[in-house]
Amino acid sequence: MRCPDVIPLTADRKVCPRARRKELPVMKFNNKLTSAAIAVLALVTTGTSVSADWSHFWHNLHVGYHRNNAWPAPFNEADAMNVVAPFEIMKANGWRMHNTIGHELFRPGDGALMASGNKRVYWIATQSPPSRRTVFVLRGGSERETAARVAAVRDTISRINVSGASTDVQVTDVEPHHSSGAWATKINREWLQNLAAPRLPTSSAGGTPGIAN
Repeated sequence: MRCPDVIPLTADRKVCPRARRKELPVMKFNNKLTSAAIAVLALVTTGTSVSADWSHFWHNLHVGYHRNNAWPAPFNEADAMNVVAPFEIMKANGWRMHNTIGHELFRPGDGALMASGNKRVYWIATQSPPSRRTVFVLRGGSERETAARVAAVRDTISRINVSGASTDVQVTDVEPHHSSGAWATKINREWLQNLAAPRLPTSSAGGTPGIAN
């Protein structure tokens, strides 16, 4: 039977309405199949998300349980570190002040080390703890003078036979607090003059007569 009505789609193609009606059930089936696939995919995605959230919940629950049983650890360790930190800073500042080679230990002009400066560098390189073997050179009046001071200190260190950690050299702007030699000598002499004479104990800790009796 010839199709009574012909609907032009393009210039070179025509579709019969009866053929188009036959395609409609197939299109409806495809739409239902697509909707079902989307629904299944949504359920799988939702189930995976719920499962992940549930596992995360149980993980946090176990972590909280063990953390409560271990209290106050590890929080007490963090508190102890916070308490010790200021003292570590003060120790580092004290060693920096002690190991600083000041203006009075360098020869004015060329930045060469004086005899007392060589002795100070030698003590730092050989007697100070390995973790504190750092010589701090006080910055000079110019970059040239500072470089000459650093070179003099490094030359002195190179002539010292030291085993273990090497001695580092750093430039500092913090001038150490010090007193004159005359004042230090006066304090030491007065301390020796007022030092109590050694005496043996007259009684022991248990109450019995001591060696002096």
